Amino acid sequence: MQLMSRRSFLAAAGGLSLASLVPPALAQGKLKPGADAALLVVDVQNCFIPGGSLAVKGGDEIVPLINKIAKGFQNVVLTQDWHTPGHISFASSHAGKKPFETIKLPYGNQILWPDHCVQGTDGAAIHKGLDIPHAQLVIRKGYNPKVDSYSAFIEADGKLRTGLDGYLKGRAIKTIFIGGLATDFCVAWSAMDARKLGLNAYVIEDACRGIDTQGSLAAAWKSMEKAGVKRIQSSELAV
Repeated sequence: MQLMSRRSFLAAAGGLSLASLVPPALAQGKLKPGADAALLVVDVQNCFIPGGSLAVKGGDEIVPLINKIAKGFQNVVLTQDWHTPGHISFASSHAGKKPFETIKLPYGNQILWPDHCVQGTDGAAIHKGLDIPHAQLVIRKGYNPKVDSYSAFIEADGKLRTGLDGYLKGRAIKTIFIGGLATDFCVAWSAMDARKLGLNAYVIEDACRGIDTQGSLAAAWKSMEKAGVKRIQSSELAV
């Protein structure tokens, strides 16, 4: 039997084009998160929203977009900065120091921050506008009083883990998409640690906002690119 030619095949298919035979998400060149992907929503908390003690400019703008994106994911994980009073990362814990100055700690350089996301306070609460009822897990980080924790995976000493990698492995999740606050710190560190742990990592740029102190935003994107983190826009997702 002779193989049907492409023209004959299309005729037999009623004139369908090849594009019409491809799922819409693929035909449009968009990314469609499946069961092996998760959305990681980083630190969308009151302290990081305008009016908070460590406000990120435009931080509130991402909330409706994250709510929309999350509807397209089967798996969603939230993170929550959860500091003790007098945390080592607070400028107020170091005599004569001001927020955004840098000091040397046993685990490396530490930017000092205004007091923020103190356990049990309203500032530490997840922003009330975030509406993701199907989120499966909240990872709290930064609760070790002597070590900061930007990353959702590994604390700033590079040793202590939050347990998120084990959770994702147990759920057979291989790819994470990240949105939240702030791009140049907790988002970036989470993305780069995800790569170290063997996960595919995408940062959804328009679903994040940065602090950008001392050129930190440009430096973070450069480091993420070097680590193999992919930079995308929400419009590239089929959600």
